[in-house]
Amino acid sequence: MSAPSDTRSARIDGRRLRSERTKQLIIEAFLALVRDNPSTPMPTAARIAERAGYSVRSIFERFPDLKKLRAAAADYQLAQAAALAPPRHVDGDRQARIRSQVETRAGTCERGISLWRVLLYSADQDEELRPRIRLARERTMQRLEMMYRPELSALPERERQHLLIALEAITDIESWARMRELHGLSFEEACGVWIRAVDRLLPATPEMP
Repeated sequence: MSAPSDTRSARIDGRRLRSERTKQLIIEAFLALVRDNPSTPMPTAARIAERAGYSVRSIFERFPDLKKLRAAAADYQLAQAAALAPPRHVDGDRQARIRSQVETRAGTCERGISLWRVLLYSADQDEELRPRIRLARERTMQRLEMMYRPELSALPERERQHLLIALEAITDIESWARMRELHGLSFEEACGVWIRAVDRLLPATPEMP
């Protein structure tokens, strides 16, 4: 008696996997359109469907509306950023930590600037986006605190917090975009600007006992 039940379960699991794959491809199509057309904060359902290779109906079978799709794209991008940017060289010397943090942050900014602008543009009208923007900023602060713990630990609490705010502002995603788009710096040149700025801001590294 278990064989028919097992077959039905396999069919259900297969459909669920296909549906999740379709959902992912729709999200990726949305992100690709945002990257290709930065002046258009919300692509139409028809354009998203065409890019994904599905029908408009397929989109709305998985997302109640395009706002939900945009929020799902933000979640997807946040998860991708975490997966592609694990902490490295946390116990390295000062220069190794600065270079690692800057290059990791630069890669995240390079991949995410288009969607980030969409989120900022749309946040006033879509309250679901605000906690996602806040989470992205909190993760940046946490990474800075982790990577520069030796230097930050020597400061009083208030001064330490102010320095973290300054470091986050300097390595903000729009700062990266200005260097790349407005000033025409290469990836390596822009990283160099950030590396020198961070090095100057950080206090002296305490000597190890």
